[in-house]
Amino acid sequence: MSNRGILTQDMKRLVDEQRLGFFATVCADGSPNLSPKGTIAVWDENHLAFGNIRSPRTLENLRRNPSIDINVVDPFTRQGYRFKGIASILEIGPAYDRAIDFYRARGSKVSAFKQVVLIEIREAQFIDSPAYDYGMTESEIRDRWERHYELLRSGVRSPSDPEIPESSPSSSA
Repeated sequence: MSNRGILTQDMKRLVDEQRLGFFATVCADGSPNLSPKGTIAVWDENHLAFGNIRSPRTLENLRRNPSIDINVVDPFTRQGYRFKGIASILEIGPAYDRAIDFYRARGSKVSAFKQVVLIEIREAQFIDSPAYDYGMTESEIRDRWERHYELLRSGVRSPSDPEIPESSPSSSA
């Protein structure tokens, strides 16, 4: 029997590289709440974490319903992962102290943290752009998005959609 965790090396790499995840929780009225977190980190083989700096709605929702979904995607390759899990809010005590030490070692400004949220990952799924379905390579997709952002930085807005190529799968045959 393997003791292997749910988080693969590639999942951990992506989270460590991107350092930004989009976290979905459920509001009291059943509506979704989506919030970006720039403090996402790999805690261990089965857990992700984030330091709460300014997310009162997210914390309110997690206190009522600890279910959480997280998306982390490389904006250039348009590949990433969807994580589903159960959150625990750490506010005081030895687990909180360990979490603060963990973030301090990463160079985070822990004085800004109000809580640390530890997420036990129950499911993880690879996600990518439909552009791959059209036969585009990772390099081609990366080049398109790099050009898109270069144009934006220079003040030019491109009218074309860099996500999906102009040809369809059937016309490229």
